[in-house]
Amino acid sequence: MLRIRLSMGGVRKRPVYKIVVADGRYSRDGKFIEKVGSYNPLLPKDKKERIKVEFERIKYWISKGAQPTLRVSRILGEMKLMPMPKPGNNPLKAIPRKDRKKETEKEEPKKAEAKTEPKKEEAKTEPKKEEAKTEPKKEEAKTEPKKEEPKA
Repeated sequence: MLRIRLSMGGVRKRPVYKIVVADGRYSRDGKFIEKVGSYNPLLPKDKKERIKVEFERIKYWISKGAQPTLRVSRILGEMKLMPMPKPGNNPLKAIPRKDRKKETEKEEPKKAEAKTEPKKEEAKTEPKKEEAKTEPKKEEAKTEPKKEEPKA
């Protein structure tokens, strides 16, 4: 299956991507059929050099059955070459990690209150069973006192 995807290049902490047509079985940075564009995420969004695409070649490969990956389809959607893909549903991704923890702590007491009510009913029936189980263990412990050996 043909894929239109990003192939990573550049140096550490400064990525530059090539938009390539490749067989889906090959590795990300491996063998590809044709380079059809480039993408530099470090440049501001308003610069033309950020995304360079050969529109005719992409249309040709899509007509041949090449499937763009999600990231490439977003890039092509921004360039108005194809419709924008539907946004995913990950509402916590947009919230900073510190704030995520605060929100989950706020939600947990609400969930805990809802869960504790049924547990109270269960807890009323369970202690009788637990008391019966714990009593023999205490008796066994009393019958076997520990003896300390005198130190020489």
